[in-house]
Amino acid sequence: MLLSEFVKLKRKAVKLTQPELAEKAGVGLRFVRDLEQGKETIRLDKVNQVLQLFGYQVGPIPMNR
Repeated sequence: MLLSEFVKLKRKAVKLTQPELAEKAGVGLRFVRDLEQGKETIRLDKVNQVLQLFGYQVGPIPMNR
């Protein structure tokens, strides 16, 4: 699952709008929109601010070879 899909799914599961998620996570609405649209150049620290609300964080994982 893509990160953009994951965030959108989690947001909808807790019945938050994009503006509500942005406010609760302490990030801008534009950032949440970019994140959910899969923009490739986003700040990792802000991604983790959003994911923290759902009990997750982004980190390095081994690639399948």
